[in-house]
Amino acid sequence: MSWLVTGGAGYIGSHVVREMAAAGERLVVLDDLSSGSSARLPAGVALEKGSVLDRARLDHVLREHELTGVVHIAARKQVGESVERPLEYYRENVEGLRTVLEASAAAGVRHFLFSSSAAVYGMTDVDLVTEDTPCAPMSPYGETKLAGEWLVQAAGRAHGFATACLRYFNVAGAAVPELADEGVFNLVPMVFDRLTRGEAPVIFGDDYPTADGTCERDYVHVEDVASAHLAAARRLAADPETRLVLNIGRGEGASVAQIAGVILDVAGCEGVRPEIAPRRPGDPARVVASAELARRELDWSAKYGVRDMIESAWRGWCLRHPEAQR
Repeated sequence: MSWLVTGGAGYIGSHVVREMAAAGERLVVLDDLSSGSSARLPAGVALEKGSVLDRARLDHVLREHELTGVVHIAARKQVGESVERPLEYYRENVEGLRTVLEASAAAGVRHFLFSSSAAVYGMTDVDLVTEDTPCAPMSPYGETKLAGEWLVQAAGRAHGFATACLRYFNVAGAAVPELADEGVFNLVPMVFDRLTRGEAPVIFGDDYPTADGTCERDYVHVEDVASAHLAAARRLAADPETRLVLNIGRGEGASVAQIAGVILDVAGCEGVRPEIAPRRPGDPARVVASAELARRELDWSAKYGVRDMIESAWRGWCLRHPEAQR
């Protein structure tokens, strides 16, 4: 097997590349480097700079390297930004995927692994979100991921691809500090950023129907997400009839207050107390995955806990923000 990994120089993509390369898979990365970096890639993995919207570039890369599978990770992924710039998100995430699928079909690719998101579910009201939970995305980002799943499944049926769509829940952590997330768009780096600036973390709402009144989410280590990709890729290679849509999470909830408490402990800021602000519109009380189907289909389950995620993410943050260390 030989795989094209789109977006392989980004945060999640570079972890997937690291995991698959270490397992002996032959990889080529396509990335426009708008948010990724070539320094994230392990030695021996070829980087082809280009956009998923560039059909000619895709045709060249797929044929030049004789690639037989695609791991499609490249995407715009900020929920708030997608509300402000929906046309850009549909172009990059839906038209980009359509172009990759079209080029893949023309090149004779037979295995297609798509990075989706728990954002496809929207506002859930169940204890555990299964793959059969109705999808009602609440942002253009979530809409593009759901549309992407439909595209992948339709192309798989029409062109004979084995396909898998992985719905990540809340990804955090880093395999090594150099691969840590550089964005400040999710809870963990947002708390890091406030602490570095000498400010207390902010919790939006403490009156939800949860154990401590704050929202609960399923946080999954990026190394676990990477190992899920390897397991899925090998399943696709072994079974040409594969058609999977899977949640990728720990199957356990952690509240915002719990996450903030672990961060304060790891960062040596035990005396700091989070500020409580009003609820944000549209925040569901609890979104936690059922990871049972991934366990059955891929023999995969998450290995790392919340503290592992936060400690590894903090090491990465301090590498880029030495002023954060106390």
